[in-house]
Amino acid sequence: MSHVSDVDTAEFDQQVIERSREIPVVVDFWAEWCGPCKTLGPTLERLAAEADGAFELVKVDVDRNQALAGQIGVQGIPTVIAFKDGRPISRFTGALPEPQVRDWFAAFMPNPLDDFVGAADDLVNQGRTEEAAVMYRKVLDTDPTHEGAAVALASIALDEGDTVQALTILELLPSSTAVDRLRAVARIGRRGDTPADDLTAGLAADPENNQLRIDLAMSLIAGHDYAAGLEHLLEVVARRDDLVDDARSAMLDVFAALGADSPLTAEYRRRLANALF
Repeated sequence: MSHVSDVDTAEFDQQVIERSREIPVVVDFWAEWCGPCKTLGPTLERLAAEADGAFELVKVDVDRNQALAGQIGVQGIPTVIAFKDGRPISRFTGALPEPQVRDWFAAFMPNPLDDFVGAADDLVNQGRTEEAAVMYRKVLDTDPTHEGAAVALASIALDEGDTVQALTILELLPSSTAVDRLRAVARIGRRGDTPADDLTAGLAADPENNQLRIDLAMSLIAGHDYAAGLEHLLEVVARRDDLVDDARSAMLDVFAALGADSPLTAEYRRRLANALF
């Protein structure tokens, strides 16, 4: 079955907008006289054949559909636009090399591993965490940078108190809100394993000991007493000794763990800035 078709203005809404609510539709705006279009076209058709129905390729001749091309914002050809859920989600202009075109597709095409992760997520929701962990590891064996699997498996490790394993799982992933939060939580947990009562007693005997104050702060934060821990860290920052960067980094970890929307993040981020500047 061919997954490539020519579409004109009258068919566009049905064949592109509505169809994209079911599967991704990639539209190639081209013209017969356009040399780069003739270079890019076979690449797109080859990728459509390889995908075997994972997306549909639609070709629109701009000479025959000038108003449509203008409406979509096509300013040069070839222009390729991906539609999903009834709207354009990505585009490029020009005859890109095939590796770049493949990378462009990879950013929005369904990933079979995502379904595997979704099934593992369902197991977690059913309380079958060990089975889910096995599935997440299988995904990471195939793609060590799959964020969904890595975040889920690292979360399981953190629930079990294994901060080192969590950081190892997240090591290869690029920065994102979810990844940065879990890394921060793991670092906090790794540093906050000394009982707060012991540290409080030590600090009472040696109140100028900033390392002890940081250790107490991390223990309090690991126990979810964020405000008290942040106060201790802020005091170390205000003292401006050689541990100021350590205290500042610890505060940034707490902000990442709490999230930007937390009132504590907003308050102590402002107070940290005032203490530093």
